[in-house]
Amino acid sequence: MTVFERIYEIVRKIPRGKVATYGQIAALAGNPRWSRVVGYALHVNPDPEHIPCFRVVDRFGRVSSAFAFGGENMQIHLLENEGIPVTDGRVDLSVYQWQGGKA
Repeated sequence: MTVFERIYEIVRKIPRGKVATYGQIAALAGNPRWSRVVGYALHVNPDPEHIPCFRVVDRFGRVSSAFAFGGENMQIHLLENEGIPVTDGRVDLSVYQWQGGKA
């Protein structure tokens, strides 16, 4: 299994109404220093309908200004459709961060 496939497998597990950080996904994929690799993998997501990359935010809960599938506003829209409020481009990680799949 490639690194990207591992990343996609983990991102598929993030439940509706929750988010994970790039670093969290990187650690679960095998290397906590792969945050940028996670970003690259999500940017070329081959199946956005089944790999919910919009549920991945930075370590501060900020959405991506370079969200690959419609930009920052689309990521905010998709998160809010799942009941995750985004205030000033940020999700409250203390409330909405996925706690499953600990590294």
